[in-house]
Amino acid sequence: MTATTDGSTGATVPRAAAATETASVPVSATRPEAAGVREAAQRATARAVEHLLGRQDAQGWWKGDLETNVTMDAEDLLLRQFLGILEPGTAAAAARFIRSEQREDGTWATFYGGPGDLSATIEAYVALRLAGDAPDDPHMAGAAQWVRKNGGIAAARVFTRIWLALFGWWKWDDLPELPPEMIYLPKWFPLNIYDFGCWARQTIVPLTVVSAKRPVRPAPFPLDELHTDPRDPNPARRPAPPTTWDGVFQRLDRALHAYHRVAPKRLRRAAMNSAARWIVERQENDGCWGGIQPPAVYSIIALYLLGYDIEHPVMRAGLESLDRFAVWREDGARMIEACQSPVWDTCLATIALADAGLPKDHPALVKAADWMLGEQVVRPGDWAVRTPGLTPGGWAFEFHNDNYPDTDDTAEVVLALRRVRHPDPERVDAAVERGVRWNLGMQSKDGAWGAFDADNTSAFPNRLPFCDFGEVIDPPSADVTAHVVEMLAVEGRAHDPRTRRGIEWLLAHQEPDGSWFGRWGVNYVYGTGSVVPALVAAGLPAAHPAIRRAVAWLESVQNEDGGWGEDLRSYRSRAQWSGRGASTASQTGWALLALLAAGERDGKAVERGIAWLAETQRPDGSWDEPYFTGTGFPWDFSINYHLYRQVFPLTALGRYLHGEPFAGPRARHGDT
Repeated sequence: MTATTDGSTGATVPRAAAATETASVPVSATRPEAAGVREAAQRATARAVEHLLGRQDAQGWWKGDLETNVTMDAEDLLLRQFLGILEPGTAAAAARFIRSEQREDGTWATFYGGPGDLSATIEAYVALRLAGDAPDDPHMAGAAQWVRKNGGIAAARVFTRIWLALFGWWKWDDLPELPPEMIYLPKWFPLNIYDFGCWARQTIVPLTVVSAKRPVRPAPFPLDELHTDPRDPNPARRPAPPTTWDGVFQRLDRALHAYHRVAPKRLRRAAMNSAARWIVERQENDGCWGGIQPPAVYSIIALYLLGYDIEHPVMRAGLESLDRFAVWREDGARMIEACQSPVWDTCLATIALADAGLPKDHPALVKAADWMLGEQVVRPGDWAVRTPGLTPGGWAFEFHNDNYPDTDDTAEVVLALRRVRHPDPERVDAAVERGVRWNLGMQSKDGAWGAFDADNTSAFPNRLPFCDFGEVIDPPSADVTAHVVEMLAVEGRAHDPRTRRGIEWLLAHQEPDGSWFGRWGVNYVYGTGSVVPALVAAGLPAAHPAIRRAVAWLESVQNEDGGWGEDLRSYRSRAQWSGRGASTASQTGWALLALLAAGERDGKAVERGIAWLAETQRPDGSWDEPYFTGTGFPWDFSINYHLYRQVFPLTALGRYLHGEPFAGPRARHGDT
């Protein structure tokens, strides 16, 4: 027996080697305890179905809270302070939530059970100061002491120091330069705005305006207590060796700082106006930008600096959209979502309910299908820059985000629609055909798929001194590619040359231990849980060596309690954390989906995993899951999708009871 560490408490989580023996006849005929597991699974499935049906909106969609970290709440207060619209009630409600997230050592983490994070702690501290907390309050003094011990403001990320520069707590001269003239760089030129992932692009364009304007609002209080040496608050940073890429980009940044002082006024004014037009053109119908908080915040600041007053329709709609990101809790605390995920949640909930045995024409499923059909994006967006001429047809993640549909949502929506018996099948067929055609057109040159753009793989953006806040490009990933391949297989395109290229890419990117890296979920459990069902759906036999290696890896990392878990630290330390962590409902669901697709339904590992789900279910049919199992940027920006804990366990339970949804019961490894 081996052991791993629980990411929240440091306690050890025993891990037993999972049994590899399997039976060739139904479990109920060989093991009475397995029959008991099946009965427990049936009860758990019925409760989970009832619970999930009860959470559907009258319009047909589902949406769980999307929990990230307190920088969202802190930056919301800083924005309102900058604009002069911060209200005491808003500040008090946000402060109540921020305080509730503080760790015993005085810090704030970016995910549940994670280590203290310097930038998050600084931003949370400043937000609490805005809300009236005194620096000598014990919780504040402890936070400030930790910040100083870990390098102070000078060691924080660029984004944190930008927020502080807005109030004179940091010098603009000591921040990387982003000239608005980059809006004019042609699409073939390195570091043009389309070299960045869509989320970074939407953030960087408004920040070029902020960087050019360099505004400073009067600081409501000093922050000397957050500097390691208040007499030298802006210490010089150590230069990188000139022969390295970091050294090259540091010299480029110095050149841009020099250009800032001599930039032709007419050119600069024109560039800022072009950036403003770019921003306004991409505002969604609900007032937001890209359906996510960071671009909305910086777009509002940029437009405000260019003369858009608070009552301007663009500004008013933008601020109202941010208000809709607020989640009010029973204790009066106010949490800000970084994003909202109704399309993603709805397609996953539809899949879960259908696989759990709900009739295909059940009113809840038909209503969900109707809503999803109405959300298809039928106009071009920024993705068309790299794929000109491609007919629109994808789905986005959010309520309103017509500029940035993504291949992952599109694939899962198609898979969901194919599980529903809709009264207008021609309408479904037409929408699916558009979605399939769009996804095929978004394939990258290497045969795989990124989320939002094709071939968004330039290595240069990540090198910029400015880009220290997480992933800023959108290269192909195993989990997204797997979902697209699975969708194509279900649509009868398993032998399409484009699908085969995707399969070849997946096989080539399997890790030596048998797992796959998970870009948008944590992490190797998510990647493996996505890829194995896709490969099997595309025709790979359960006996294929890649499938067997994946099964062996999943069995080797199963926790002693029967569940699976993986800590976010696997993005930083693969050797220590890959497949290791406290058991969670969503990650156990992912592992089971892979094992069931691989023909391991009668295996001991599946039996133990199903039993764990049944035993840990709450009386109301839900599961508890404080751990963060989703990612925005691996390690740097983590997400707790509150509906993951419901949909993935239910999907796994349903496939355990009813088999694979499109292929019927699969032959077990060795039975062919």
